[in-house]
Amino acid sequence: MASKKVPLPERKRSYRFVLTPLADAMFQLLIFFMLSTSLTPYSLITLKTASAAAPDPNDDQTAGAGIDETKPAPPPRSDTVDVTLWTISNGSVRTAGQDYDITQLGSLADAIGSQDTPGQVVLIVGDTARVQDVAQALEALEGANVAGVQITREGA
Repeated sequence: MASKKVPLPERKRSYRFVLTPLADAMFQLLIFFMLSTSLTPYSLITLKTASAAAPDPNDDQTAGAGIDETKPAPPPRSDTVDVTLWTISNGSVRTAGQDYDITQLGSLADAIGSQDTPGQVVLIVGDTARVQDVAQALEALEGANVAGVQITREGA
């Protein structure tokens, strides 16, 4: 008797979506953006709060600073404080009704206040201002005779 061959069942092909290459690409993008954003920061500026502006008792310059007989007492401070408004736009600063280039911030900051009576500055950030413009303004004010800086946005 002749044997009859029974056909084998056809195996279904299954198509699988492999996530490994996608995950590899995502991790490479993540590493790229993490490294590129922290590669060269523009400028690191330490912002001080009002409580941090008080003299540190552990500081060598202020330690044991009771009454110093060698230095004359500073003149009494008046109750008025000079407040300067700077409106920052894209590459320019407006103060006292005049526009200045952002590169002139150093000389503008030096004109604020004095050693005895430091001034206050309010930075008004305009809609067209860049982060770099605000950072340059804060950097210029860091070494000037400024007791405090407040930042607000235009129209607030």
